[in-house]
Amino acid sequence: MSNDAQTLGTQTLGTQTLGTQTLGTQTLGTQTLTVPHLGTSTVGYRFGKPYDPALPTLVLVNSFSTSVDLYRPQFADQELGGAANLLAIELYGHGLTRATWEHFTYWDSAVANLQVLRELGIEQAFVLGTSQGGWVAARMALLAPGVVRGIVPLGTSMDHESQRSRELGCWDGIEFCTPSIDALAEPVGDDWVVAEEFVDAVLGAGLGADVADDERAFWYAAHQRHYAGDDGRRRLRTATINLRDRDGLHARLGDVRCPVLWLQGTADEVYSVANAEEEIRMFTGSADAELRVVDGGQHFMSASHPAVVNAAAAEFVRRFA
Repeated sequence: MSNDAQTLGTQTLGTQTLGTQTLGTQTLGTQTLTVPHLGTSTVGYRFGKPYDPALPTLVLVNSFSTSVDLYRPQFADQELGGAANLLAIELYGHGLTRATWEHFTYWDSAVANLQVLRELGIEQAFVLGTSQGGWVAARMALLAPGVVRGIVPLGTSMDHESQRSRELGCWDGIEFCTPSIDALAEPVGDDWVVAEEFVDAVLGAGLGADVADDERAFWYAAHQRHYAGDDGRRRLRTATINLRDRDGLHARLGDVRCPVLWLQGTADEVYSVANAEEEIRMFTGSADAELRVVDGGQHFMSASHPAVVNAAAAEFVRRFA
């Protein structure tokens, strides 16, 4: 194993059993289902291809203000699709996911994701998450160690937005988020949509300065579809509050028992390699905790370096399934 990797102990994983209820007639494209959390919620999700009960399932958890569409490169990859059922689930405040109650946290999203698996009859799954999706994956593993068989965090942090992380080269998330939280504080009319400048800031942090025009246009349209009217304003504001004010996981990481494969890019402008090198060592109870540093990898690495991510995820699932 390279210097960038760490193995912590060994663990034997049992045979995975996947339910098939509701999946036999499943169609592709983004769908919704109802779960009981937060006074009942409607959760957006998408399968990469028709569900195959013979394969393990890999849940894909999206980054800030994106949707299941973040994982288009994963859905298009035949090797990854041949290794696992790909199931993208949209967090509270994102995509088509809605809750009866207005406020939510990342713990709520972790619970809702687990309830989606239960509703679909999927008893166990691996979880890959980009940025905020990485710490949601860790929360899912903490809440349901019998369900989550392994996690693949991408370009993420397990800390809150701390002085410690800034000293290790991570961004100032408080500085990034606070102006938007303040600007989104007042009610708006039905004709309101999120500004393109907001999307530019997200894409700049996630993919760097070199974003293709068609990709930028795609995310302009997606954001303005998902964040429109006063309901959209409220959901975006709460999602931004969550990003800025989330709790850290350092004291809990030793309770993660499943394997961990963390991919961190050298070009990530949000969370640093130095931070990942410290935090991977905190998974002291993990069956196998490994950090791989990806040269040139951006913050939204599933989009910037899909070939690297897809190959690593496929190998991880095959290894531990």
